[in-house]
Amino acid sequence: MADPKPAGRGRMKLAARCRVATEAPGFALAVFCVILFNAALMGVETYSGFAREHRAALEAAEYCCLALFTLEMLLRAGACADRPKAFFRDPWNLFDLLVVASAFVPLVRENTTLLRLLRLARVLRTARFLPHLRILLIAVGRSLPGTASFLFVGALVLYVYAMVGWVCFADSDPQHFGSLGRAALTLFLLTTLDGLTDAVRAGLQISRLTLVYYASYALFASFVLVNVLIGVVLNSLDEAREMEDEAHRAPTTPDPGAEPGGADVRDRIATARRALDEIEASLATATADGRAGRPLEGAHPGA
Repeated sequence: MADPKPAGRGRMKLAARCRVATEAPGFALAVFCVILFNAALMGVETYSGFAREHRAALEAAEYCCLALFTLEMLLRAGACADRPKAFFRDPWNLFDLLVVASAFVPLVRENTTLLRLLRLARVLRTARFLPHLRILLIAVGRSLPGTASFLFVGALVLYVYAMVGWVCFADSDPQHFGSLGRAALTLFLLTTLDGLTDAVRAGLQISRLTLVYYASYALFASFVLVNVLIGVVLNSLDEAREMEDEAHRAPTTPDPGAEPGGADVRDRIATARRALDEIEASLATATADGRAGRPLEGAHPGA
């Protein structure tokens, strides 16, 4: 049976070969070692004397790292040749592609500072190969909305207490509460409870009511708000773990009740088409073999 889509077959073969390379146990380890080597190379370049003496060797090592990163991206892109959209749906692929491709942009290559910052971003690619670090980064990203709310509430509490401190202690302690800015800076430094003992002792010389002021601020700012922030981060960490587990379970145990517009529907359709093609080819072969071994209709057995 002739193949109606030879180009599609070619892409499937290319994707299969690239997947064999990218899914090999040593591939991820090799890329991880290259990333660490690139990080060490950047650290060595900070020693100006050594960098001047071995400038050619360092530049050659940098070009080797860039060539290996480029080869890695080509293999990862080739592994998705039969389903290109899947490559761009992965945020890590987009991040890696941006970091590696930026080294080939002329304006970036001419800007030494920007190029070094982008080279430094390659170190963040280690999160791709460290599941726990990847979970932490996802948790930090998911905790940003809750952290923004926490910062707003914290700023509100700081403003209220700074105003109260300015009204009550501006004349007695102008060094720390002489203005709203000084009062806010003093209270912000007390958030970590560092210097709280000295502040309470100085306040007791003014009035015993300062004890209530500092105690209530420490209770709200250092205990309640900080624990709320910890709760937000822990909740985001649990969500990140669930997302990571679902991402690993998705290819093996698809959800039978998933909506047709899901992100992996096209991948499932492509897999089903490949399975149908294989079944059709097997049936065609079996039919041909059966016809070859079966006698013609109407012929006598002894003929």
